[in-house]
Amino acid sequence: MTAVQPPGAALVPELEPDCSRCFGLCCVALPLTRSADFPVDKPAGEPCRNLLPDDRCGIHDRLRETGWKGCTVFDCFGAGQQVSQVTFGGVSWRQEPGNAGAMFAVLPVLRQVHEVLALLAEASGLVSGSPQLGREAAGLRVEVDALVEEAAGLSGADASTLLALDLDALRRRVGPVLGRVSALVRASTPRGGGAPDRRARPGADLVGADLRGADLRGADLRGALLIAADLRGADLRRADLLGADLRDADLRGADLDGVLYLTRPQRAAART
Repeated sequence: MTAVQPPGAALVPELEPDCSRCFGLCCVALPLTRSADFPVDKPAGEPCRNLLPDDRCGIHDRLRETGWKGCTVFDCFGAGQQVSQVTFGGVSWRQEPGNAGAMFAVLPVLRQVHEVLALLAEASGLVSGSPQLGREAAGLRVEVDALVEEAAGLSGADASTLLALDLDALRRRVGPVLGRVSALVRASTPRGGGAPDRRARPGADLVGADLRGADLRGADLRGALLIAADLRGADLRRADLLGADLRDADLRGADLDGVLYLTRPQRAAART
């Protein structure tokens, strides 16, 4: 998902990764567990064995075939370069080992802030310049953009502020607003006289489900388990996929036009 920045949001940080301006933080800060996604266990704070001295990955061009699938679906939403260049002023953990612990602890916090920002920016774009959604959209845009401004301010905060941040409280405030935007947009989705597949509902267990060609237009699939589901040729226009687990879901030929809250990691985890 490419975030759509709301008008006037000049302070919204970059929400796409730029590894060239990061100190390889995801390769050091985050723990790894031996699984189908990683071939080894690695504790948080220990550099990955594939990390080179210049902070590049030594096997970046062959991650999947060597068992590092998890790396190919991870997305920091631009938090890596923000922590490296803004929070810690361009001084790496190699140069200043005393900052390493705080730097590694801040990364997962800021990643979540940036993910929230990306979703809010998308929501703002949905309710901006859409007269067909009516007056409710204008009111929602005010709420959404206020949250964008708040989250953008957190992105530029210092390490101590970020480490003290209550992420759950932030998500509890953001989630309902995203939900209201979704409901408004989905309600305006042309149905053509039909109804969405009855299995489509928030949190539905659709692991391995056969949903080939299913009519899922405007469906609420928030948090649904769609692991290895067959969605080939499904109509997902304006469906809400916030937090849906799409690992190994087959999206080949699916209509994703206007799909809501589908992030880059979700796409990367699916088959497309």
